[in-house]
Amino acid sequence: MTHDHDHRGHDHGDTGHIGVAFLLNFSFALIEVAGGLLTNSIAILSDALHDLGDSLALALAWYLQKVSDRGRDRRYTYGYKRFSLLGALAGSGILIVGSVVIVFAAIPRLIEPQPTVTWGMLLLAVLGIVVNGAAVLRLKKGTSQNAKVVALHLLEDVLGWGAVLVGAVVIHFTGWYWIDPLLSLGIAAFILITALGALRSSAKILLQGIPEEVDLAAIEARLTAVAGVASSHDLHLWSLDGERTILTVHLVLDAPVTPETACRVKRETAVAMEELGVGHCTIELEGPDEPCARCCS
Repeated sequence: MTHDHDHRGHDHGDTGHIGVAFLLNFSFALIEVAGGLLTNSIAILSDALHDLGDSLALALAWYLQKVSDRGRDRRYTYGYKRFSLLGALAGSGILIVGSVVIVFAAIPRLIEPQPTVTWGMLLLAVLGIVVNGAAVLRLKKGTSQNAKVVALHLLEDVLGWGAVLVGAVVIHFTGWYWIDPLLSLGIAAFILITALGALRSSAKILLQGIPEEVDLAAIEARLTAVAGVASSHDLHLWSLDGERTILTVHLVLDAPVTPETACRVKRETAVAMEELGVGHCTIELEGPDEPCARCCS
């Protein structure tokens, strides 16, 4: 029997919030590219690449937020939630490649610094803080995990532009042009660390690893704490999309299985698992002397 709690309480307004954030971020990324070329700032060009990566992530989030409303069908019985992982993998890959490109472009500039137009850097930094800040405020109105994660990522962009602003002021008053490629390397390192972390998390979900936020020992203890359950085995636990945790398990009862006992045990088990963050449970019951013919390794 399957207890399926499909929490689909998405705020449909989140699609609009993410859409506005995408338009803001993508438009500004194009301005950054032009501004980076005009000011001869490798730091701004680096952040432009970062923002283009963010725009890709926002576009995928925007599209997948709409796709997720389709629910399950005969092609995807779990629904379309896992499509977001493909977007995360693609976005992470692009950011990793981009960070490597930034490093190779910045190192020669660090060895032989080139003059930059500091007033242009200052202007773009202020504009970057305003645009990304507006996108963050827009996404903070959202309620879905999708919108919250994107808002956090854009907040990091605001902090990055703050660093560019400080760097531009220092260059203006000192003439230390090597600060520009140094900032670029810092941005590249930040992008690389963030992208590798996202890639690792996405790969773990695709490989059906146990979610880090789930306590396996607590789940095993809670299963055998249900009245009438003697032991559990063949337990499998994984995440569908990073938000929804799925569990399948065989429970051995301390007495022969009756319809009344089966209904109670399954109901109580599903409630207990939901309290521990597992929203979808598939439970198979066995009597005390019943052999398990369907266990998998």
